[in-house]
Amino acid sequence: MAEPAKKIAVVQGAPSAEVQALFRSLAERWRSSSRLAGVIAEDHGLPDRACTAGYLVSLASGERFQIFQDLGPAAKGCHLAGAGALAAAGTVQRDVAAGCDLVVLSKFGNLEKNGGGLRDAFTAAIEAGIPVLTSVSPAYMAAWQDYAAPLSVTMPADADQIDAWWRSVRSPADRASAAT
Repeated sequence: MAEPAKKIAVVQGAPSAEVQALFRSLAERWRSSSRLAGVIAEDHGLPDRACTAGYLVSLASGERFQIFQDLGPAAKGCHLAGAGALAAAGTVQRDVAAGCDLVVLSKFGNLEKNGGGLRDAFTAAIEAGIPVLTSVSPAYMAAWQDYAAPLSVTMPADADQIDAWWRSVRSPADRASAAT
């Protein structure tokens, strides 16, 4: 008997901006047949900054959560601000509790490694048994391994492969409604 598909897909092998664009494209494709929750990262759009952390945008409501502090163009370090990510995680947790078919979480990174950021949103989706689509950079794979690796499958940033994974983990009721 074949092993069931793992409910968490971790996308790797492309720059973060490309992965986020792929997630946006897939979310638009799936929106008509699935109830989506989660957040996708969006660049801040400020010129001459060392860090691209910008916003997390809710798939359910479109609300934008600022996850950066503008330290100015001379700043050399990352200006990531955890408060916005925590607020986004709270919104995702409420969306999971309200019911959804898939949770897309931009990434598991430094904030999540340290127990903050979107970590509670990951936990809520996992505990609810809802499939999760995310990304993890190689720098945080060890932390991911400690957190949830046995529950996940790693795949390239390829829309067809991710779409095939989504079809394999959808609930039977979701598959039936998508076919009509």
